[in-house]
Amino acid sequence: MPLPTPATRTHQHTRQVTFTGYEREDGLFDIEGHLVDTKTYSFPNQDRGVIEAGEPIHNMQLRITVNEEMVIQDVAACIDHSPFNVCDTITPAFDVLKGMQIGPGWNKNVRAKLGGVKGCTHLVEMLAPLATATYQTLYPALKRRREAQSAEERLKDRPAMIDGCHAMDSAGALVKERWPEHYVGDEA
Repeated sequence: MPLPTPATRTHQHTRQVTFTGYEREDGLFDIEGHLVDTKTYSFPNQDRGVIEAGEPIHNMQLRITVNEEMVIQDVAACIDHSPFNVCDTITPAFDVLKGMQIGPGWNKNVRAKLGGVKGCTHLVEMLAPLATATYQTLYPALKRRREAQSAEERLKDRPAMIDGCHAMDSAGALVKERWPEHYVGDEA
């Protein structure tokens, strides 16, 4: 169902954010995020002179490389366009992500390491959905690993997505069907 018809309006700004996941030949996974901000009008900028309509204000990329346990093995960040000349000097700070595991507490840990002046607001904002894209990328590998587990191992290894949203309610039909060993509804 589409959004309701809006009031008459004029397009001002576009932010495009994409995430792409890859399985590598070496058994690791690359997850890439790309953010581009543009305006529909030209405007003066102290560091760049004039930013023309359609020219990126922000053009930033972030790549994490993870193993099957979602532990970050490598990080690459780049800022090709920004409103300030100093912005691209922060990209090496994202190396602090190496060794971190994506899972419970991820966003809090990221903010502790890269929040405020320790990071770039836009690259940090990309890390929450990048974590989701990581899980989506690894899902087939995690499913294969889970299917190879014994019933006892599956019982101990509760999928992190359970109780993470309305659809994944541990008392709901989806969990009952897909992970009956973790179902806690009335018929459990």
